[in-house]
Amino acid sequence: MTTTYFISNVAPYGNERVDMTLSGGKIAQIVPAGTGTAPEGATTIDASELIALPGLVDLHTHLREPGREDAETVLTGTRAAAMGGFTAVHAMANTSPVQDTAGVVEQVWRLGKEAGWVDVHPVGAVSVGLAGKQLAELGAMADSRAQVRVFSDDGKCVDDPVLMRRALEYVKAFDGVVSQHAQEPRLTENAQMNEGVVSAEIGLTGWPAVAEESIIARDVLLAEHVGSRVHICHLSTAGSVEIVRWAKQRGINVTAEATPHHLILTDELARGYNPVFKVNPPLRTQNDVDAVRAGLEDGTIDIVATDHAPHTVEDKDCEWNAAAFGMTGLETALPVVHKTMVETGRLSWVRVAEVLSTNPARIGRIDTGEFAQGRPLEVGEPANVVLYNPNSPVVVDPRSQLTMSDNTPFAGMELPGRVVATFLRGRATVLGTVPQDGEEGKAAGSELPA
Repeated sequence: MTTTYFISNVAPYGNERVDMTLSGGKIAQIVPAGTGTAPEGATTIDASELIALPGLVDLHTHLREPGREDAETVLTGTRAAAMGGFTAVHAMANTSPVQDTAGVVEQVWRLGKEAGWVDVHPVGAVSVGLAGKQLAELGAMADSRAQVRVFSDDGKCVDDPVLMRRALEYVKAFDGVVSQHAQEPRLTENAQMNEGVVSAEIGLTGWPAVAEESIIARDVLLAEHVGSRVHICHLSTAGSVEIVRWAKQRGINVTAEATPHHLILTDELARGYNPVFKVNPPLRTQNDVDAVRAGLEDGTIDIVATDHAPHTVEDKDCEWNAAAFGMTGLETALPVVHKTMVETGRLSWVRVAEVLSTNPARIGRIDTGEFAQGRPLEVGEPANVVLYNPNSPVVVDPRSQLTMSDNTPFAGMELPGRVVATFLRGRATVLGTVPQDGEEGKAAGSELPA
């Protein structure tokens, strides 16, 4: 029997406060604050300082399993996701073995079901072994129990235009989308950071913006020609924003994502040669950060996706050139968006829900059916809910995070708020900032920290 929760005096989307009841996996009641009554036996939560948002959905998560369980597992990564307010994640395909067959995506899907922290939707590889030579079993993955709808060779670019065209044509049959890691490999050979003033001054091989922009320009034109959907991973340059804006004005079916780190960090951080700031695509200039923020504000960029990329100490705590690309991000995404987009007046909390929940669920085609995600906070909708305290600053401490890896670029940074509860179809996965083990979160208490 599912626990019933009575959440009193909460502000959905930061608006007027209400009393909300979660029961039977659904939002059972929403009434003006102070007029609701807790059902018999319900767990009561005083949310007088909290806002409520739909459970967050990440379209771009690296869970590393199978193959790199020393960096992350489906269990640890999804627990970290729940702590960050997520109720669904899309697990990227660059595992070992690669998620390029129905068997492997079903394995990841089953691991997610067994873990139980969030819904795990495997992303299928576009090409066999991510080699960019032969299409993977796209149809078989789509028809599998995992029902894959997002395909990506992320970590590598589908740089062959013929293969990219074929993939776009193939996924049309089941309303799938190709999610492109935009990186022209011939322009980024041995590249280590953004090409610009900083790279020239500190002597690291530069990564030109045009390497990203040229692939995006090609792929939006291919999508237009084929009449298919294309999604742009981790857009990072001002030029990329302009290309996507032009494509949307032209009516091309393109969507795009920005990462939290590309909303706030710049290539100036590379001056210390700390590999925690080494990421793909690289941190860009302040002008690029400003353009990405503007693109998210005006809807050119549809979503924020974490690109959560955990690594072992051995892969990150070394000299810059030898270090792996990537940063963790599941547990800090919402506070970073709060800091960069809400505090600056660029996004309302309603829009935050769109870019972190509604839109990624729609792009991934998980917004309908029995296990729908990204649904509004309305009576009768699935009780996928996150409670967030926007007035509880936290200094990021890698040692306190639940991800197995500590390669967060935000270590020591003060972020303005924190997630204090997450509900997956009415079941508490996080309560009082504590992950809840067991079917009903048996350790759950009724009080949340202010």
